[in-house]
Amino acid sequence: MRWLTLICVTLCLAGESRAQDVHVPASVIAGAEATISTTGSGNATLYLLGPGLSRKSEVSLGTDVQLSSQELRNAGHYLVVLCSGVCRSANFYVSAAPAATLAFLVHPSRVAVSQGDAVSGVALAFDRYRNLVLAPANISFQIRAGSILLLSKSSRTQDGVAWFRTASGTSAGIVQATATLDDLSARRALQQVASDPCNLRISGQRTSTGILVQTEPVRDCSGNPVTDGTIVTFTASGASGKSTVDAPIKQGVAQAQMKASGAVSLSAASGVVMGNEVRIGAQP
Repeated sequence: MRWLTLICVTLCLAGESRAQDVHVPASVIAGAEATISTTGSGNATLYLLGPGLSRKSEVSLGTDVQLSSQELRNAGHYLVVLCSGVCRSANFYVSAAPAATLAFLVHPSRVAVSQGDAVSGVALAFDRYRNLVLAPANISFQIRAGSILLLSKSSRTQDGVAWFRTASGTSAGIVQATATLDDLSARRALQQVASDPCNLRISGQRTSTGILVQTEPVRDCSGNPVTDGTIVTFTASGASGKSTVDAPIKQGVAQAQMKASGAVSLSAASGVVMGNEVRIGAQP
């Protein structure tokens, strides 16, 4: 009799578990409504767990359970558990809605001209609920200096991210970087500045207080005026020894007043660039 009772209980539970079940949608888009269907009869407790969501509700088996768009705003994995004596579970995934905004970052904001792989950018697409859009998409990148196109490239997103890396242009000034996805676009500006001085040339003349030495307009190898504030080191070498003066570039040139009464040789350097040498005779 005891074995018969155990078999009966087991069959009854098995029959109950077969009668009770939960079915979830195959796919859901963030912000859309969805329906969960149940089978069986009687009452049950339904649990819904997902990103930023925890819900418990009493339901009638054999009826549909409506999930609101507010509950399904966040993309990710969701778990549904239906309990009535025994528990059944199912899970589904909520995908991001179509892209609504485009985040675009460019580094650095200030870069020297003619530098290889010096500029990089990354773009990420988000839906209206701030979910990262993981579905592959082509994002177009452009960099312009006025009407001159410096870069035009299309990159396909990987895990929601697209990026580029490129050399800086040859002209100092503001350039505009743009990322475009369908009818969405984002723009960033970066400053291209002159590179290191190139072909540094100086001249010198005697004055009542010593020697005035100055550079010609200082430019980089692409012809851009070197940024004011760049330091030029002047050196005067003569019989009495060597002296140096550091002078910043102002309005394109650097100059310094050096004290020297005898014959001297003048030279200049800025960074790794050496200028020409000038000889000044002794003071009459």
